[in-house]
Amino acid sequence: MTFKFILHYGLHFIAPAFIAYFFFRKQWLIVYAILILTMLVDLDHLLANPIFDPNRCSVGFHPLHSYWAIAIYFIGLFFKKTRVISIGLLLHMIADWVDCFI
Repeated sequence: MTFKFILHYGLHFIAPAFIAYFFFRKQWLIVYAILILTMLVDLDHLLANPIFDPNRCSVGFHPLHSYWAIAIYFIGLFFKKTRVISIGLLLHMIADWVDCFI
């Protein structure tokens, strides 16, 4: 396993567990589930040809990984009803961004 692989999937699975447990302790399991479900944002990869390209940077390429979408995810942080989803989506973008530079 490479450092890139460990960092990428650590941000996808381990970081959400820490965020859920330390910042949303009373409902950590529900929050963790929501953070994991935000990985459904990767469904936009199905629109690409090829669907998976290990050398392609997802951020800025796929519609739900676009800079406009990331701006909307950031705005969602300011509203209580969308905060957890926005955290998950932004964490996902950070994990995918790591792939672009490491």
